Amino acid sequence: MSDRQNRMIAETQSPGADTPLSPQRAFVIQFRGPVEAELGDFAGRVEHIVSGRSTRFYCPEELLAFIERVLSDVEEKPP
Repeated sequence: MSDRQNRMIAETQSPGADTPLSPQRAFVIQFRGPVEAELGDFAGRVEHIVSGRSTRFYCPEELLAFIERVLSDVEEKPP
């Protein structure tokens, strides 16, 4: 088996892989271009799958802040 195949198997068999993932915590992240965070090139768009809320981000902190806001709103609402 090649190194690439071994990595692909390892990625799909990570710990907790058989635990169902909640769609309430699912996001799509689209990057504008190549990500070079050390050069400050880290921009794109993020969308929360269930609510449809989205925003553009220009640094990792903005991306993480949006995700944290959405998840805190989702956790506060009863199912």
